[in-house]
Amino acid sequence: MRFSCVLAFGLACACAGGAWGLDTPHTLHSAKASGAGVAASHRAGRHTAAQLAKSKSSTTGAHARASAATTHRAVHTLAGHTPAARVRRASLTVRHHRYYERFTASSFVDGMVGEGDIATGEDPVIRQAAIDALGDMNGTAVVIDPSNGRILAMVNQKLALSGGAEPCSTIKLTVALAALSEGLVTRDTPVNLGGWRMNMTEAIAKSNNLYFEELGRELGFERVRHYATMFGLGELAGYNIQGEQLGTYPEEAIPASEGGVGRMCSFGQGVNMTPLQLGAFVSAIANGGTLYYLQHPATPEEAASFEPKIKRTLDIARFVPDLEDGMAGAVEFGTARSLRANFQELPVFGKTGTCSNEGTRYGWFASFSNSAQGSLVTVFFLEGGRPTFGPRAAELTGEFYRNLWDRNYFADKAVAAVSVAAPASR
Repeated sequence: MRFSCVLAFGLACACAGGAWGLDTPHTLHSAKASGAGVAASHRAGRHTAAQLAKSKSSTTGAHARASAATTHRAVHTLAGHTPAARVRRASLTVRHHRYYERFTASSFVDGMVGEGDIATGEDPVIRQAAIDALGDMNGTAVVIDPSNGRILAMVNQKLALSGGAEPCSTIKLTVALAALSEGLVTRDTPVNLGGWRMNMTEAIAKSNNLYFEELGRELGFERVRHYATMFGLGELAGYNIQGEQLGTYPEEAIPASEGGVGRMCSFGQGVNMTPLQLGAFVSAIANGGTLYYLQHPATPEEAASFEPKIKRTLDIARFVPDLEDGMAGAVEFGTARSLRANFQELPVFGKTGTCSNEGTRYGWFASFSNSAQGSLVTVFFLEGGRPTFGPRAAELTGEFYRNLWDRNYFADKAVAAVSVAAPASR
């Protein structure tokens, strides 16, 4: 795929081919292809504090002298000390070459989102909360019980069950778990990104592309692919879900001219991921390592007789706290902080993703919540134009939780749990 670069909120960015993760708030830097990353993260930087101070002093002095000379010339000119008969007012014109992406897809739908869905086996409260949150945005919302893999609501099932799209920065979660599992880094390891350092917590929270490009190069494509497929990418996520299409993970890395494995690990170029695949993977994070087949009851009877089906168990439980730090940071101060504009009552851990392809922008947000009544996993996936991006999907997720909270969903769950646990009276 060939992508172009546009910053969130409609600001354009200068690019030199390829796309940049649009939910990343940091200034672009150039990282070295090798020797500047994980292996070099424990070595001292090239400049000492004294050298930096000297450089700064020298630079400051040069600017001061240039400024003084300019002022001196200006005073003499105003005083008439100039050989020219007429003083001309000079102006400096700076031309910036920017690349703007033209979007052809609409971010909004006519009518009600989710019309035609098979919803009789879903939780009606959760479904309505998701519908209200999406509003007229062109997207899908999938809500999963991570303790058993049951899909509680799937709004706009045609899109949810489609062949997927570029995962954008949500791919960083698979790369992070791969690096943690391989012992390449911990959440606190400072990774050298060519003159500055960042740890995993910051990199997930702020969706830093350079950090995950470096991890990807250190891991290599084979190991990256091994973990991604183990986490469920490239295979059907559901169990006998009618109409589910397959997302794909490539057999080999994209060409080096397109960014290679680094680009694949920063925002998933070359990968197609479905909302169900992402939901199943995040559910495994939320429950400590059980990758369930997702099931979508089609009738109330199927919902009543639901039985979980385990696909496989992932050895990730000890790394989940490392991942949670960054996912919590995304919501508290990073790329998903728009969620907190609508909801602050429960902890939510998430990851945004934004990218685009041939006039269509994608906005992802995958998350799980923690409450005394259990956890919910949500995947909001949006397609459209300029109004569509990851932070917007996070904002809608906040509206979803607000809708549930205002409907006393969590309080009702607590009452139901107490009723089930109480012994029968005699």
